[in-house]
Amino acid sequence: MKTTNKLPPIIIDTDPGHDDAMAIMLLIKSKLFDVKAITTVAGNVKIQDVTNNARYVLDLLESDVPIYSGETRPLKRQPVIAQVHGNGGLAGANITKTEKLNHEAVNQIIRIVRENPHEVSIVVIGPETNIARAFIKDPELPKIVKQLVIMGGTIEAPGNKGSVAEFNIFCDPEAAKIVFDSEVKIILNPLDVANHMPMFLEEFEKLKGSKLYQPIISMMTHFIKGIEKFELTKGALMYDPLVAYYLVNPKAYKLTNMEVHVETKGEYTYGMTVVDRRTWGEKNPNVSVITSIDRKSFVNDFVKIIRS
Repeated sequence: MKTTNKLPPIIIDTDPGHDDAMAIMLLIKSKLFDVKAITTVAGNVKIQDVTNNARYVLDLLESDVPIYSGETRPLKRQPVIAQVHGNGGLAGANITKTEKLNHEAVNQIIRIVRENPHEVSIVVIGPETNIARAFIKDPELPKIVKQLVIMGGTIEAPGNKGSVAEFNIFCDPEAAKIVFDSEVKIILNPLDVANHMPMFLEEFEKLKGSKLYQPIISMMTHFIKGIEKFELTKGALMYDPLVAYYLVNPKAYKLTNMEVHVETKGEYTYGMTVVDRRTWGEKNPNVSVITSIDRKSFVNDFVKIIRS
């Protein structure tokens, strides 16, 4: 009897963003996944811009993955715009199309997970507003998502938005709290690891010969300038591709189970991911936190996949 190898289904929930763009490219170009949808969320820039940016990336890839636009603002707070990505959120890219907003992200996340119970991994590389809305609308959904692989939070490193908060969580801490307090399985990539995993222009130069080389070099040149100006760090911080790569090669990662909660009420600490470090009493780990990544494997595989 002939068998078919079914690719694992995934959803990419994103606010592109230079590093988001690289994550989308990595997952689609790997051909290891059935990418059911790109769902966009307001984060790095407004919903229209991030949705236009998603269309640009998919057009570069000649991909027919559907785009579903999502939440236009955080659950309770005013929108926050990132600075490092420049005007439109993808400086260096030649954005010419305006993608029609369909506001279907939440409904489509629920539909896809419901049609594939316990199989769908959601790559969450923006604020968690869409995911929280889906969990509010369908309270049983967290139990049938295979896993969320999230870029967000910080364990010991300083924040990159608030003094103790990472950008994605800071944008919508109420949404993040709903997600972290749910029964869903979470793999978390915090700033502690991501801050030490930049890629440099000379590494992107290894893409020469690929049709993606020129647009990537243009985008990464602008991104690196933004990172140097606003985050005082050299290189392109690959926050989101590192999340994507976990699905590609989990053996390159070390994880530690931790109890993590999101602060929503502190005057100076809202958006902080608070880790219970006590060694006594009842421990309730709810998150598997990435604590190290094999950088050499990541860079080599990133270049190999994008060039493929």
